[in-house]
Amino acid sequence: MSGARYDDRGNRDLSLGNAAGMGTATPVKEGGKARPSAGGPFLIGEAMTGGYGAGPDILHDCTIAVDRGEIAVIVGPNGAGKSTGMKAVFGMLNLRKGHVKLDGEDITDLSPQARVTRGMGFVPQTSNIFTSMTVQENLEMGAFIRTDDIRPTMEQIYDLFPILRDKRNQAAGELSGGQRQQVAVGRALMTQPKVLMLDEPTAGVSPIVMDELFDRIIEVARTGIPILMVEQNARQALEIADKGYVLVQGRNAYTGTGKELLADPEVRKSFLGG
Repeated sequence: MSGARYDDRGNRDLSLGNAAGMGTATPVKEGGKARPSAGGPFLIGEAMTGGYGAGPDILHDCTIAVDRGEIAVIVGPNGAGKSTGMKAVFGMLNLRKGHVKLDGEDITDLSPQARVTRGMGFVPQTSNIFTSMTVQENLEMGAFIRTDDIRPTMEQIYDLFPILRDKRNQAAGELSGGQRQQVAVGRALMTQPKVLMLDEPTAGVSPIVMDELFDRIIEVARTGIPILMVEQNARQALEIADKGYVLVQGRNAYTGTGKELLADPEVRKSFLGG
């Protein structure tokens, strides 16, 4: 990985995303209504409290946000609620308190499907590809909500992940772990998202592959798409982060820029191995 922070990420090629939302699909009607919401970050889950079903609260007044052109990372110990926070922002659990806002709309009441049509691309940690389908078929599935020509976007994905072009006719289940993750990210980008959310994108891959994936994530951010990412490799993730959130037991323990958190002695001692 280059290790350099990109201060000029900017909106270089917004055609990979879509400022107006997802493709040309008709928004999903079920799952509540979006409401106009003034100001604030591009995407924010604010003061979120909630858990799964009727179970106990996992998140406690937790706030996570990312702005345009940023990479924001969520780190913390195992069981800290990192993935739960991501899923809460995506609408996969009900909030008892707090709200989620995207690009000027309060989307707290929307279903995950409706959030996808509003512009959220989400890559789960596991079961994130169709193993029996080819690489190209996986990418085509990512564009299922679009009615326009998807070929230019697919070419952009192949330019971003050249190995996928070489293996486009190969079953995705035959790929390495890092290549599978590239397919998963590429499929999410096929929706032309306003924001990309990644849950543990480097889980289970080698350090070399991790560095390559982080470099590709930086390239995506340079197109102007904000990225919200949960990551166990905290030090490496904070090196590329514009903003970082350290969660402990579902609460915000530390918040700052990647540089600030890497330099904080308490964060280094407690979460980065000194």
